[in-house]
Amino acid sequence: MQAETIWMDGTLVPWEQAKVHVLSHALHYGTAVLEGTRAYGSAVFRLDEHLERLYRSAKMIGLAVPYTMGELRAATLETVAANGLESCYIRHLVHRGYGELGIAARTSPVVVSIAAWEWGALLGDRALRLMTSSWRRNDPSTLPTAAKATGPYLNSVIAKNEALDAGYDEAVLLNAAGYVSECTGTNIFVVRDGVLSTPPSSAGALDGITQDTVEQLARDLGVPVTRRDLLRTDLYTADEVFVCGSASGIVAVESVDGREIGAGPLTGKLQDAYHAAVEGLDDRYHHWRTEYPLGA
Repeated sequence: MQAETIWMDGTLVPWEQAKVHVLSHALHYGTAVLEGTRAYGSAVFRLDEHLERLYRSAKMIGLAVPYTMGELRAATLETVAANGLESCYIRHLVHRGYGELGIAARTSPVVVSIAAWEWGALLGDRALRLMTSSWRRNDPSTLPTAAKATGPYLNSVIAKNEALDAGYDEAVLLNAAGYVSECTGTNIFVVRDGVLSTPPSSAGALDGITQDTVEQLARDLGVPVTRRDLLRTDLYTADEVFVCGSASGIVAVESVDGREIGAGPLTGKLQDAYHAAVEGLDDRYHHWRTEYPLGA
């Protein structure tokens, strides 16, 4: 996993020296936002969209990012290039650091870091067995689920562990109204009668960049796409189900709560289209790739 250097507040520091204080505010209260991005073939995929969401998330939880988007864009490319990584996972983190330890902690500094390392597909490449979690997705009226913030991820952690302990690969989280929201780190899609559907952000789902990518790829394949509320029974009766995220790509689903999902062609077509887009094999999506020189 380990690369050579991590970017921290304007400086590339050795991996083992990239440390924070044990009394950092984010460690105690979850006051941080993050992004997970990937590079393929010396190009970061949809970097600008990820950085834009990072700034939106920070604004939602009251963090003022002390760098411009242009500065973080350049820092991202500098980090992956300096580590000699042609393909990798990239983690942006903006957190409230060491200072005042009260709840508000308005005087605590805001720290920014960028790390990159080689990391395979998070969920592997085989079809997944999903279970509906007993835990509900965070409610937008309680926490800003539109923000990719660290604190709310405890919801995903306990749901994921519940699924693993029960012998499944991943958990599906329902919202307070009983509608499907998302999985613990991915958006979810269903295919039925040739139509592709995914839960809207109003269901508590993160407005996913890979989710958006899949929707655009599907439309270019002539597939109707909709965002709508889904019940768990919509998963059971779907022709196909798959999940997607920057860390995992597009992964087919084999079953949900023990109900087998029929194998279908659209998931495979979208996987092929996604691979072509991220690897730069389809010129229509070249604008999604930000290239960088290795060894810079």
